[in-house]
Amino acid sequence: MSDDPRGIGPVTIELNHTLAGLLAKLCVELDTEDATGVMSRALGLLEMVQRTKRSGGRLCFINERGEVADVVF
Repeated sequence: MSDDPRGIGPVTIELNHTLAGLLAKLCVELDTEDATGVMSRALGLLEMVQRTKRSGGRLCFINERGEVADVVF
């Protein structure tokens, strides 16, 4: 992976077989070829969980039956 501490240029990321397969599966499920967008959304969710956790809160998903599941990493 290349480092760009200023965040102004592209960064190359090497994915192992498992991560590449998961990314491909998510792209198919989301009907997109924008793998970078999928990774951005996933990392955004992780950042939201961490930010919420730091402030003493919890991030949860609620399904259609009203069941709650905490998002943990």
